[in-house]
Amino acid sequence: MAQELTGKVAVVTGGVSGIGRGIVDVFLEEGARIVVGDIDDEAGHALHKELGDDVTFQHTDVTVAADVEALIARAVSQYGGLNVMVNNAGALGEQSGLLDLDPDGFTRTTDLLLRSVVLGHTYAGRRMKEQGTGGSIVSMSSIAGIQAGLSSVSYDAAKAGVLQVARTATHELAPYKIRSNVIMPGLILTPIMAKGTDLDPSQYPAFVEALKEPLGELHPIGRGGLPRDLANAALFFAGDRSAFITGQHIAVDGGITSVSHLDMGAVVGKAFTAMGVTGVDPNFSAAAKHDSA
Repeated sequence: MAQELTGKVAVVTGGVSGIGRGIVDVFLEEGARIVVGDIDDEAGHALHKELGDDVTFQHTDVTVAADVEALIARAVSQYGGLNVMVNNAGALGEQSGLLDLDPDGFTRTTDLLLRSVVLGHTYAGRRMKEQGTGGSIVSMSSIAGIQAGLSSVSYDAAKAGVLQVARTATHELAPYKIRSNVIMPGLILTPIMAKGTDLDPSQYPAFVEALKEPLGELHPIGRGGLPRDLANAALFFAGDRSAFITGQHIAVDGGITSVSHLDMGAVVGKAFTAMGVTGVDPNFSAAAKHDSA
């Protein structure tokens, strides 16, 4: 089977670990040459050494416009152009609630999660327009961008904003055959979940492993997400199979946002208890056996 990204050059931010590393691995398998932008220099240079000359590392702070511009320039100088931009870098950011909000923390979080995506579109879009061959921009949002209660207002607002960036980018960039689409990860088994706890970093791998079973119980599909699940979605948007798709978003979440987690049986059971009713099954599935108007 032909490789889907043969001859294409991709930039992946936050590509040394987690979802980003999964994307780098899949893109490399599919024939792409990749420039990884990240702030972790040690891991970045190790990644290049591990994967070879088709993967280059460039130190990049995605909140700094000059760094993002230089990252795009590196792809051009190293591999001759740019076909795919993946805005993936991120972190949990400020986790305070609305009433206890740290305004500076909010700004830092939106700089990292939203402003960086705009910068990625700006500099990748300029290069793709100049080339005249179009391109694909893929950005990571989160199911927290469409469903409250999963994270903080800072994180939620930034991730919701990413969806609108892609729509605006479609309006402005589609005439140049530049597409922009968004992936919304669900609950993914990566170290970022451990970073939201007070665990020592040495405990992160064990924590992620311990999460597998309980996390799986939350998902209709029966397991938590893996970086490769996101990478496969990114591959679809990066390649020619999605040539007529732009301005769209897809949740890669094992179905978690498609179902309600409200246990109506428990709710009805409490009502029965308050009424003093016994011996009646509180689950709606039992009631459904009887005809009703």
